[in-house]
Amino acid sequence: MNNVSASHAAYRRGEVLAATPAQLVVMLYDGARRFLRQAVAAMNAGEVERAHTTLRYGERIISHLDGTLDYDQGELPQRLHSIYAFCLSQLNAARIGQDPNKIEHVSELLGELREAWSQVAAEVDGAAQVASGAQVASGVEYG
Repeated sequence: MNNVSASHAAYRRGEVLAATPAQLVVMLYDGARRFLRQAVAAMNAGEVERAHTTLRYGERIISHLDGTLDYDQGELPQRLHSIYAFCLSQLNAARIGQDPNKIEHVSELLGELREAWSQVAAEVDGAAQVASGAQVASGVEYG
């Protein structure tokens, strides 16, 4: 690994370690969509093996997101499970039929979910900053 690659890997590791749970979900969506874009490009280029490999990486991320759902949190996890199951079935159909349009559709769907999680992450971050600011302000002695 060259110095640039090592530096980038160290930066990404630090970014992941410092992320909130909502930010991690956003990163997972970004990763899945990146792999799906690569799969579309490979499929369009007729590179079956590369398309399969990158599609598998995307599927693994979606499966991970599905596997970490907490069903004690109301009906949202069940809805997300249904979406993830749909995505995985569409990606499998895309692989079998060599249909990049199905992959792009899944990527768009994941993009919508990513935006929703990004808003959640921003709200959580904002609330945390307000809370830490209130803590700092309440700890200041006047006088």
